[in-house]
Amino acid sequence: MRIGVPKEIKNHEYRVGLTPTSVRELTRLGHQVTIQTMAGMGIGFSDEQYKYAGATISPDAASVFANTDMIVKVKEPQPQECKMMRDEQILFTYLHLAPDPDQAQGLLNSSCIAIAYETVTDNHGGLPLLAPMSEVAGKMSIQVGAWMLEKGQGGAGVLLGGVTGVPPARVAILGGGVVGASAARIAVGMGAQVTILDKSPRRLNELDWMFQGRVKPIFSTIDTLEEFVTNADLVIGAVLVAGAAAPKLVTHEMVKKMRAGSVLVDVAIDQGGCFETSRPTTHDNPSYVVDDVLHYCVTNMPGAVARTSALALNNATLPFIIALAQKGYQKALKDDINLRNGLNVFRGKITHEAVARDLGFSYLAAEKAIAA
Repeated sequence: MRIGVPKEIKNHEYRVGLTPTSVRELTRLGHQVTIQTMAGMGIGFSDEQYKYAGATISPDAASVFANTDMIVKVKEPQPQECKMMRDEQILFTYLHLAPDPDQAQGLLNSSCIAIAYETVTDNHGGLPLLAPMSEVAGKMSIQVGAWMLEKGQGGAGVLLGGVTGVPPARVAILGGGVVGASAARIAVGMGAQVTILDKSPRRLNELDWMFQGRVKPIFSTIDTLEEFVTNADLVIGAVLVAGAAAPKLVTHEMVKKMRAGSVLVDVAIDQGGCFETSRPTTHDNPSYVVDDVLHYCVTNMPGAVARTSALALNNATLPFIIALAQKGYQKALKDDINLRNGLNVFRGKITHEAVARDLGFSYLAAEKAIAA
């Protein structure tokens, strides 16, 4: 198969769809890999390294899209990239379509086969291609939150771990999945007072066991949300409904009740955000203030630690890329229900139920789409 990797063009996005190590695995199997020049330079992967791994270097994105059967990216395709996709070309990347009708329509118009990293599953009910970036974003959320609590950034001037005789900051984490647990691990390590709110009693029990009493696991209701959010110095939005738009758990009224200089970090912003006051931001202009509360809503948080993120992502995506390349998309999707769960768009049809529902588009089951 001819596999193409364009240079990412989203604001401050330096990750790359395939590292030289991944390219070498694919070329060893007889596949042709084309990399846009400088695609990995931002994280230390030179064109020479890609050539050594067996790749061909292309001068621009247009030639990568035009001469390959499968495009492997990191972030969702931008409008100009959607226009370069074509009938039956495979796109394998993060899509986050539920809050993005324009991107969805662009992919539908292209008649491509778009497989979303964030909805590929595993045999244990997990999301293996989302998990590594969720771990990165969760750990980063505390790092970012601690920085924004500094007075110079507009925060309340609170040290996350406190000092002798002064209590630590109160951190409320909404959601106890990979993001939430990763955030809690860093926050606890920095000495903060941490609460995780989740609706799964089983998960709360797991978190209690995991943190051995160093985190307070709380069942999430409107009352507990209001109590812990309004009294927190730092709130991390770590809610995920696979493929669907994130629920708006924190209302504007709750934000109004928070102390001036408190911080909200919305890791769920890729799926629309879980705070009513959230709106997407970039690494160039990452934060804004609503009712004296700082909001950090960068849509590609892991891009800030791009080398770590790219390596972790490639470890997870490579087996699926190899399956698609070796078998072709039809057999690969038929053989593996987990990969099939990642299919969001198939030749002009939305094939993920949650995405179709949230966008208000018609839905065609992936199995039927492939069979047809």
